Amino acid sequence: MKAGGKSRRKYALRSLRSQLLARTLLILALLLVLIGFLQYFLMKDFLYRSRAEAMDTQLNSIPADLLIKDSQEQSGVTAPQEQTNRRNNRPGPFLFWPDMSLASIDTDGTFQSLSNENGLKPPRLTTEQYHAMQQSKRMRHGYQLITDAQGKEQLVVFRPLGPPDRSSGLLQMGVSTTSMQEQLINQLRTFILLSLIALAIGLALMLPVLRRTLVPLSRMVEAVKRIDAGNLAERFDAEQGQYEVDRLAVSFNGMLERLEHSFAAERELQMQMRRFIADASHELRTPLTSIHGFLEVLLRGAASNPKQLLSALESMYGESKRMNKLVSDLLLLAKLDRTPELKLEDISLDALLLEMKPQLLMLAGTRKVVFDMTAGIRILAEGDKIKQVVLNLFHNAVQHTDLERGVIQVNLSAGKKLVDIQIRDNGPGMSKEQLERIFERFYRGDESRTRSSGGAGLGLAITHSIVEAHGGNITAESTPGTGSVFKVTLPLAGTV
Repeated sequence: MKAGGKSRRKYALRSLRSQLLARTLLILALLLVLIGFLQYFLMKDFLYRSRAEAMDTQLNSIPADLLIKDSQEQSGVTAPQEQTNRRNNRPGPFLFWPDMSLASIDTDGTFQSLSNENGLKPPRLTTEQYHAMQQSKRMRHGYQLITDAQGKEQLVVFRPLGPPDRSSGLLQMGVSTTSMQEQLINQLRTFILLSLIALAIGLALMLPVLRRTLVPLSRMVEAVKRIDAGNLAERFDAEQGQYEVDRLAVSFNGMLERLEHSFAAERELQMQMRRFIADASHELRTPLTSIHGFLEVLLRGAASNPKQLLSALESMYGESKRMNKLVSDLLLLAKLDRTPELKLEDISLDALLLEMKPQLLMLAGTRKVVFDMTAGIRILAEGDKIKQVVLNLFHNAVQHTDLERGVIQVNLSAGKKLVDIQIRDNGPGMSKEQLERIFERFYRGDESRTRSSGGAGLGLAITHSIVEAHGGNITAESTPGTGSVFKVTLPLAGTV
């Protein structure tokens, strides 16, 4: 039971739906965290600036007679003793806000707190910093965060005392940042709570959306489960409304088509192999049986009879020749099935056919042979193999034409890139079913005629393999009662 639970948890973590959901929520959470940080710092700056502007307005609203010296002290003509008396007579602390501080700084750097006992103690900078502020024309812009003697942070603004061209010091106002920090923390807590609620709502909404989005993939998984070697006709819907899933479905359909063709070709190849083995065994068994029979006759005493002995030896010799030719043809086909190693040469095809003409006429006997050849045709080929192609096709025509009325035509022509060899006869022709199997191994359209003439049904198969090894093509056309024509197409020299 525990193993099943672990397996389910592992599957849930590795499922596409859970990964998409987890990654989407992770990205959303990271975005919310980033927004939270940006909101915190932007809000902090906004609050501090707003408070600094309010404090600056408060400073401007404080009565001037409480903050500056009299006119004589401003003009600088008052006696030093009188100035000291007036400084000592300046108003004391008057600020009653408990979270604020106020201080004045004279031009000579004298620092005086204007906050009462209930107010904050103003933080103090160095004399050099105050001198730098009085000399700066931009000191009214912005604010500073300064820690006072009690370790509390204050937001401090400054204002010059007196006219800008005759400044008599600085006025410093500070306020505790505690309340603003609490406001920022409360706002951040509210944002975190809203973010968690948004994530929870997003989780609740994403689950059904993802489940619906992944329906096409679930359908494909179910379809794949139904596919096996015996059922490759299953196809996926290539228009499910999702571009990536549609592309995957098209790719799967293409793969299934290729697999289906491959399995069909494999089954056909196996059938051909079984048929080939059965036919080869039958063809070899016939001469072996014949030779075995003649040997039995000789062993029974026919060897003492010269006529019977001669007849038996001649029959066995014929059967051995037939068997030897069959084995040679099988070895040649096996060699052609592998990558053929041809010795290609630039040969004159018309000269090769003219060289074969006496042999072809002798094979034809009393049949009429017509030659129609174009001169100057050259191809890259192995001459002996091309001779074998022509001999096989011509011999096939001789076998299927009448000895007296037979007519065989040998035509040679060339186009821009291809050369055609046509061998036509006026024999009985072939049916459509025979044409479809004419180049199969051990196939014989007329069993009695081919067997009597010693054919095993390998000649046209060998011819087909030789032509394809040269990069060419061979076709057959026939009409029952009018004859047949075999057409061999080969590439011209220089076009391969």
